[in-house]
Amino acid sequence: MKDKHTERWNTYEPFHVVLGDKRVADIIITNHARARWTDRVESEKTGYSDIAQYMWECLKEGRIISYYRNEQDVYTIDDDLVFVAEFAVSDKDTDLLGQPLHKMIVVTFLGRMSETMELRDLKTYYSWLRHSRRMTLIKNNRKRR
Repeated sequence: MKDKHTERWNTYEPFHVVLGDKRVADIIITNHARARWTDRVESEKTGYSDIAQYMWECLKEGRIISYYRNEQDVYTIDDDLVFVAEFAVSDKDTDLLGQPLHKMIVVTFLGRMSETMELRDLKTYYSWLRHSRRMTLIKNNRKRR
Protein backbone atom coordinates (compact mmCIF):
# COMPACT_ATOMS: atom_id res chain seq x y z
CA MET A 1 0.00 0.00 0.00
CA LYS A 2 1.48 3.27 -1.02
CA ASP A 3 0.82 6.41 0.95
CA LYS A 4 -2.55 7.68 -0.26
CA HIS A 5 -2.56 10.85 1.81
CA THR A 6 0.68 12.38 0.54
CA GLU A 7 0.34 14.95 -2.18
CA ARG A 8 3.34 15.05 -4.48
CA TRP A 9 2.93 18.12 -6.65
CA ASN A 10 5.98 19.04 -8.71
CA THR A 11 8.17 16.22 -7.41
CA TYR A 12 9.75 13.43 -9.36
CA GLU A 13 10.75 11.21 -6.48
CA PRO A 14 8.39 8.55 -5.07
CA PHE A 15 7.51 8.97 -1.40
CA HIS A 16 9.65 6.83 0.91
CA VAL A 17 10.51 6.57 4.61
CA VAL A 18 13.94 5.58 5.91
CA LEU A 19 14.05 2.61 8.30
CA GLY A 20 17.60 1.74 9.27
CA ASP A 21 19.52 1.43 6.01
CA LYS A 22 16.38 0.76 3.94
CA ARG A 23 14.24 3.32 2.12
CA VAL A 24 10.71 1.92 2.31
CA ALA A 25 8.41 2.97 -0.52
CA ASP A 26 5.74 0.28 -0.19
CA ILE A 27 4.31 -2.01 2.50
CA ILE A 28 2.97 -5.47 1.70
CA ILE A 29 0.93 -7.45 4.22
CA THR A 30 0.99 -11.25 3.81
CA ASN A 31 -2.03 -13.47 4.44
CA HIS A 32 -0.29 -14.96 7.46
CA ALA A 33 0.41 -11.51 8.90
CA ARG A 34 -3.25 -10.55 8.47
CA ALA A 35 -4.38 -13.73 10.27
CA ARG A 36 -1.93 -13.09 13.12
CA TRP A 37 -3.07 -9.46 13.31
CA THR A 38 -6.65 -10.66 13.82
CA ASP A 39 -5.61 -13.24 16.44
CA ARG A 40 -3.03 -11.28 18.39
CA VAL A 41 -3.44 -7.54 17.84
CA GLU A 42 -6.88 -6.24 16.91
CA SER A 43 -10.21 -7.75 15.90
CA GLU A 44 -11.99 -4.68 14.48
CA LYS A 45 -9.76 -3.18 11.78
CA THR A 46 -8.51 -6.34 10.09
CA GLY A 47 -8.36 -5.43 6.41
CA TYR A 48 -5.10 -5.30 4.49
CA SER A 49 -5.48 -1.57 3.89
CA ASP A 50 -6.25 -0.91 7.59
CA ILE A 51 -3.10 -2.74 8.69
CA ALA A 52 -0.94 -1.13 6.00
CA GLN A 53 -2.27 2.33 6.82
CA TYR A 54 -1.44 1.80 10.50
CA MET A 55 2.05 0.59 9.55
CA TRP A 56 2.58 3.65 7.30
CA GLU A 57 1.59 6.03 10.09
CA CYS A 58 3.95 4.32 12.53
CA LEU A 59 6.74 4.33 9.95
CA LYS A 60 6.31 8.04 9.14
CA GLU A 61 6.21 8.97 12.83
CA GLY A 62 9.39 6.99 13.58
CA ARG A 63 7.65 4.61 15.97
CA ILE A 64 9.07 1.44 14.34
CA ILE A 65 12.50 0.39 15.59
CA SER A 66 14.61 -2.74 15.23
CA TYR A 67 14.14 -5.29 18.04
CA TYR A 68 17.83 -6.28 17.98
CA ARG A 69 20.60 -3.95 16.88
CA ASN A 70 22.36 -6.48 14.64
CA GLU A 71 19.40 -8.30 13.13
CA GLN A 72 17.23 -6.72 10.46
CA ASP A 73 14.10 -8.86 10.48
CA VAL A 74 12.31 -8.31 13.82
CA TYR A 75 10.85 -4.89 14.62
CA THR A 76 8.74 -3.30 17.34
CA ILE A 77 6.13 -0.56 17.26
CA ASP A 78 6.09 1.66 20.37
CA ASP A 79 8.33 -0.92 22.15
CA ASP A 80 5.28 -3.19 22.42
CA LEU A 81 4.00 -4.74 19.18
CA VAL A 82 6.54 -7.20 17.73
CA PHE A 83 6.50 -8.13 14.03
CA VAL A 84 8.72 -9.82 11.47
CA ALA A 85 9.42 -8.10 8.16
CA GLU A 86 11.53 -8.82 5.11
CA PHE A 87 12.70 -6.30 2.56
CA ALA A 88 12.81 -6.64 -1.20
CA VAL A 89 14.22 -4.19 -3.69
CA SER A 90 11.43 -2.50 -5.61
CA ASP A 91 11.76 -3.17 -9.31
CA LYS A 92 10.01 0.03 -10.37
CA ASP A 93 10.80 2.66 -7.68
CA THR A 94 14.11 4.52 -7.35
CA ASP A 95 15.07 7.80 -5.73
CA LEU A 96 16.47 10.82 -7.57
CA LEU A 97 20.02 9.44 -7.42
CA GLY A 98 18.94 6.14 -8.97
CA GLN A 99 19.29 4.17 -5.75
CA PRO A 100 16.61 1.48 -5.40
CA LEU A 101 13.80 1.81 -2.90
CA HIS A 102 12.49 -1.13 -0.89
CA LYS A 103 9.23 -2.92 -0.24
CA MET A 104 8.62 -3.92 3.37
CA ILE A 105 6.93 -7.33 3.40
CA VAL A 106 5.30 -7.91 6.79
CA VAL A 107 5.61 -11.66 7.35
CA THR A 108 3.88 -12.03 10.72
CA PHE A 109 2.87 -10.27 13.90
CA LEU A 110 4.20 -12.01 17.02
CA GLY A 111 2.03 -10.07 19.45
CA ARG A 112 2.35 -7.45 22.15
CA MET A 113 5.07 -7.61 24.79
CA SER A 114 2.65 -6.16 27.32
CA GLU A 115 0.37 -9.19 26.87
CA THR A 116 2.90 -11.97 26.14
CA MET A 117 5.86 -11.85 28.50
CA GLU A 118 7.88 -14.36 26.42
CA LEU A 119 8.29 -11.78 23.66
CA ARG A 120 10.60 -9.68 25.83
CA ASP A 121 13.48 -12.04 25.04
CA LEU A 122 12.91 -13.61 21.64
CA LYS A 123 16.14 -15.59 21.53
CA THR A 124 15.27 -17.44 24.74
CA TYR A 125 11.68 -17.89 23.56
CA TYR A 126 12.73 -19.38 20.21
CA SER A 127 15.28 -21.71 21.80
CA TRP A 128 12.62 -22.90 24.24
CA LEU A 129 10.18 -23.37 21.36
CA ARG A 130 12.70 -25.40 19.32
CA HIS A 131 13.56 -27.51 22.35
CA SER A 132 9.93 -28.23 23.20
CA ARG A 133 9.13 -29.16 19.58
CA ARG A 134 12.18 -31.41 19.38
CA MET A 135 11.22 -33.15 22.61
CA THR A 136 7.66 -33.62 21.34
CA LEU A 137 8.97 -35.17 18.12
CA ILE A 138 11.30 -37.47 20.04
CA LYS A 139 8.49 -38.53 22.35
CA ASN A 140 6.15 -39.23 19.41
CA ASN A 141 8.91 -41.18 17.65
CA ARG A 142 9.31 -43.41 20.73
CA LYS A 143 5.58 -44.13 20.75
CA ARG A 144 5.64 -45.28 17.11
CA ARG A 145 8.44 -47.80 17.65
